[in-house]
Amino acid sequence: MSHTVGIRQAQKQRTRQALLDAALRLLEEQSLSSLGLREVTRAVGVAPTAFYRHFRDTADLGVALVEETLGSLHLTIGEALREPRDEARIERTVALVAALVRTSPAHVRFIARERHGGVAAVRAAIGEQLDRFSEEVAAAFAGEPESAGWSQEDLRMLAGVYVDHMVMTASSFLEAGPGGEDRVRALAVRQLRLISLGRRHWLDGP
Repeated sequence: MSHTVGIRQAQKQRTRQALLDAALRLLEEQSLSSLGLREVTRAVGVAPTAFYRHFRDTADLGVALVEETLGSLHLTIGEALREPRDEARIERTVALVAALVRTSPAHVRFIARERHGGVAAVRAAIGEQLDRFSEEVAAAFAGEPESAGWSQEDLRMLAGVYVDHMVMTASSFLEAGPGGEDRVRALAVRQLRLISLGRRHWLDGP
């Protein structure tokens, strides 16, 4: 009996993933707000009713795509933040963003488009994930000597700058085209070095 249940669960998971993959392919050409669930189920070859066994609606599917794209990055970014030297942290972070765009361009394009798109639940899910990244960056910065005397508000502001830069850099990698990745990487590293320099002198002013 348990073997049969296991087979059904595996099949259910495969169908769910097939729906996510099909939606992502369709979203290369359109926004989520214009995507119909019948398009998705037709692409997978299942009945429209099967969609509702996995998602409430296309907004729910979009939220799942946000989790699939960004949820697994917290651990990886956390490892980069633990780099003891700022230079190494910058290089590693930019390399991680480049690798994500190289291996999952459709996912990154989806996030870039839907961050300010027409589906409120998906905008909120992306915002929550980026807020989590900001909290994690702020927490990492808080324990460093350069942050002595900084307020929590300023730490969160700095963390937000880093996260916004990460998103901007991902979009730049997407748009770079063949041969443009090195230029984007070099510029992103220089920009983060500038932010890092400003951080060291933030409290020097009046």
